[in-house]
Amino acid sequence: MLVKPRLRSFLGVSGWGAALGEGGICDGEIVMKAVVYEGPRQVSVKDVPDARIERPTDVLVRITSANICGSDLHMYEGRTDFEPGRWFGHENLGQVVEVGTGVDKVQVGDWVVLPFNIACGHCKNCERQLTNYCLTAQPEPNMAGAAYGFADMGPYGGGQAELLRVPWGDFNCLRLGEDAEQRQSDYVMLADIFPTGYHATEMAGVRPGDQTVIYGAGPVGLMAALSATIRGASKVMVVDRHPDRLRLAESIGAIAIDDSKVDPVQAVLEQTMGLGADNGCECVGYQAHTPDGQEQPNLTMNRLVASVRFTGTIGCVGVFVPQDPGAGDELAKQGKLAFDYGMFWFKGQQIGSGQAPVKKYNRQLRDLIAAGKAEPSFIVSHELSLDRAPEAYEHFDKRDDGWTKVVLHPAMAGAGA
Repeated sequence: MLVKPRLRSFLGVSGWGAALGEGGICDGEIVMKAVVYEGPRQVSVKDVPDARIERPTDVLVRITSANICGSDLHMYEGRTDFEPGRWFGHENLGQVVEVGTGVDKVQVGDWVVLPFNIACGHCKNCERQLTNYCLTAQPEPNMAGAAYGFADMGPYGGGQAELLRVPWGDFNCLRLGEDAEQRQSDYVMLADIFPTGYHATEMAGVRPGDQTVIYGAGPVGLMAALSATIRGASKVMVVDRHPDRLRLAESIGAIAIDDSKVDPVQAVLEQTMGLGADNGCECVGYQAHTPDGQEQPNLTMNRLVASVRFTGTIGCVGVFVPQDPGAGDELAKQGKLAFDYGMFWFKGQQIGSGQAPVKKYNRQLRDLIAAGKAEPSFIVSHELSLDRAPEAYEHFDKRDDGWTKVVLHPAMAGAGA
C-alpha cells in the first residue's frame, strides 16, 4: 500500500532517479542497502527491509551522507550487546522523499540533518530540552533515550543505509539552507559530534578567556576544541598521541600535547603557571588506554582531576557503560572506575556528564556553519561510497594514520569512490 505513494514522492527529488536503481525487490519485499553488523569486527553491505512511513508523524529521508562515529566502534568491536543483523548509523543527513499525513512543517525535497537522539518533543525530559533522555522514544520503561542504529537505545534502524525513517519528523528534522547539498560534510557534523563537542564545553562552563584542556583528539575531542575556541577560550590544550589528530588540533590553534612523549598533567600545569586549566573535557570514554596499549578506563578522568584547577569544572561526553564484560579488570566489567574522588572533592571541582541533547545546540551551530564562522569538516579524511564501509570500519577502528573521520555516501554505491 505504501509503495506507490512513496515512489510518486521520489520523482520530485533531485538525484533520486539514479539511486532508485540501487535497491531491489526480494521475494516481493522492497529492500535497500545498509551497513549490517555481523559480529565483532565484521560488517557487510547487504539488502535489508526498506525503511518506510509507519506512523503519520514519520518522515522518510534519502540518506546522502552518514558518518562513521567513534561510538560505532564500541559496537563494531563487540563491546556492547548490539545484535547481529541490525545496521549502524546515527550521524545522518539527506533529502526528504516522503512525509506522513501528520507532518506539518517538513516537506518533500527539504534537506535535513537528523539529531542522533530520537525524541518525541513532548515528554517531561524533552520539554526541559533533555532530548537525549526522551521517555517516549525509549521502549524500555526503566530507561530513557533513543537513537538510530545504537545498542540499548531502541529498535530503530540506522542511517548508514539508503533510506531512514525519522519518527516525530517535524520535531527531529533540522532543515538546512540552499547550500546544504554542497556543504554536506559540514552540516552532517550537526547530527552528533559538533553538538556533542559543544555540550562538553557547555558542561565544563567554558567562558571567554578560559584555559581549557581536552583529553582525546578524536572527532568529538576536535569538535570540543573548536567549540572552546568559538566560546572564547584563550588557550585550548588537546591531549592525544596520534600525530594526524594532533596536527588537526594545531590547525585550529590548539596546543597539542602528546601523552606518549610527555606527562600530560605536567604539560598542562606548565601551560597554566602551575594552577591547572580552568576547565576540561573528557572525550575518550571507557576504552581509554595508555600509550603502550593497556586499557585503563579511569585514565582520562583521573588525569582531568589532576589537570584542572581548584574549583574547576569537567564536562564528560566520552562513552561509559553500566557494564563491560569485555573489560580487562573486574571493576570495569561492572562499569565502575577507581576514581580519584578524594582529590576531586578536595579541589572543589564539578563534573557534568552524559550524551548531548543535540537539539539544544544544533540550530545555532547550523547558523554558525551557514555564516562561515565554523567549518567542522576540517576533520574529514575520507568520503566513500557505502559499499566501502567494511574497509572504512577496519581502518578507523585501527586508528590508522590519516583516517580521522569517514563520511559514507549511500548514493555513491557502486561508483568505486
